[in-house]
Amino acid sequence: VQLQASGGGFVQAGGSLFLSCRASGRIYSKSSMGWFHQAPGKERVLVASITRSGNPYYVYSVKGRFTISRDDAQNTVNLQINSLKPEDTGIYICAAEEGDSTVPSDYWGRGTLVTVSS
Repeated sequence: VQLQASGGGFVQAGGSLFLSCRASGRIYSKSSMGWFHQAPGKERVLVASITRSGNPYYVYSVKGRFTISRDDAQNTVNLQINSLKPEDTGIYICAAEEGDSTVPSDYWGRGTLVTVSS
């Protein structure tokens, strides 16, 4: 497994979750990393990404609530989600792409499920 996500769960609206995605060293060191959200019945969409040097990118709808970061010692990309809303429910999938793409899409993890109750 080259990308392994964890940290999803069931949480009430207004709560927080910390998602983590561990990548193989070969991928991590060469790649920008990102998190996608796939709501039930919808296409997956990018919510945040981060370059190899740690520059983050957020889609407008999550700015101020989501924080993406890299942990080079652990080969992980993390996503802190605060002030969760019911519409944040879905599968969160991490991805990687060699280089510094804002929308990484070469490698995909299996995702972790987040359920937010109202």
